[in-house]
Amino acid sequence: MTLELIERLFLPVLASPQLEARHDGAIVQLGNLQLAFTTDSYVVRPIEFPGGSIGELAVYGTVNDLAMCGAKPLFLSVGFILEEGLPLEVLKRVAHAIQRAARQAGVTVVTGDTKVVERGKGDQVFLNTSGIGVVELETPPAPARVSPGDAVIVSGDLGRHGVAILAAREGLELEGAIETDAAPLWEPVAALLRAGIEVHCLRDLTRGGLASALNEIARAARVGIEVDESAIVVSEPVAAVCEMLGLDPLYVANEGRFVAFVPWRDAERAVAALRQVPVSSGAVLAGRVLESPAGVVVLRSAYGSRRVLDLLSGEQLPRIC
Repeated sequence: MTLELIERLFLPVLASPQLEARHDGAIVQLGNLQLAFTTDSYVVRPIEFPGGSIGELAVYGTVNDLAMCGAKPLFLSVGFILEEGLPLEVLKRVAHAIQRAARQAGVTVVTGDTKVVERGKGDQVFLNTSGIGVVELETPPAPARVSPGDAVIVSGDLGRHGVAILAAREGLELEGAIETDAAPLWEPVAALLRAGIEVHCLRDLTRGGLASALNEIARAARVGIEVDESAIVVSEPVAAVCEMLGLDPLYVANEGRFVAFVPWRDAERAVAALRQVPVSSGAVLAGRVLESPAGVVVLRSAYGSRRVLDLLSGEQLPRIC
């Protein structure tokens, strides 16, 4: 639904070269300087969950969008939409979470805004953030640069964020503790750049998970993508919850994972570089880009069978970011 809104409404009405790139942020030229600019809104429910809160989520989600543009994050804005009656102690916890996350991500909150809506017209607190960073590559990564023969690298295990939110929301009592994977991602991206990897595209695996991210890139680049199911890591607790609830972990949101497209010749070096960084220590070579069928993502099972990973018409888990 979101993709349809973008393609059928927003892009035709608000057309610009930056929007046409269909990336996590916009690359804008300022003299000799290339800047990345992004904005996002966070409406997660509940606002506090295992391993984090809406505060960390807003900071990490924004700096990660900048990192996916090949940009070192520098500055953030934060807008608070508060529901009347929100306890001050809750708001303090959110503000301190933003402070801690910004410090960890190496960014500064430089401006903000606060608005209050009537009781019952919001859900405790919504956050809107924007971020600015400096692009570290002469040619920034973008979906249009993905080419047949590229390697598809996934930076770690999948599904923990969405399952952590669902467990907190529904009061599920799980045998194994599942916490969000939310984390800043500039450090692993910088590791790829330091290793001299030719990075064609980066995409964080947030709403809609790995499958949705791959579909969006396959459509934008007009290529096919094949991924190997046996290479993709899903922890046993996450897999158990997904099986119990009929969820596909490939479509479950993550907040500390990304997919990288690099030339096949650089694949092993890219995986090795990512594994040197804690947040991407579980990086794997998961697949490759094909010339056709254009716009189609295929999952190859351990038994050699193939199935198409379609783009879902709706969300498995709404309000997880």
